[in-house]
Amino acid sequence: MFAALGLDALVILVFAGIGRASHHESNPAVDALQTAWPFLAGAAVGWLLVRSVSGRLPLQVRTGWPVWLCAVAVGMILRRLTGEGTAFPFIVVATIFLGVFLLGWRLAAGIWQLNQN
Repeated sequence: MFAALGLDALVILVFAGIGRASHHESNPAVDALQTAWPFLAGAAVGWLLVRSVSGRLPLQVRTGWPVWLCAVAVGMILRRLTGEGTAFPFIVVATIFLGVFLLGWRLAAGIWQLNQN
């Protein structure tokens, strides 16, 4: 469970870090955390949602998609509420990047697990 939480957090931090580095920020590490926290909060909401509704941990693609959608939706809502940007291209990039990687590691883990049996 902790490894899965860590992977989700890592994906979000990498997303934020790449975005901040592409804008040539003066302090990319601090700026990345500022960008990441709404998405981390959203992912946490997704984890809690899956756990409370299904009793499962979101470790597979079929249970991980709420983590992805909550990371994006709650993240964008929190960004809007705190006066941060939510431009349409940013929403598209965030949705695609987080979808590919939050669901991607789950897909890869599922394939790996199938190959181990």
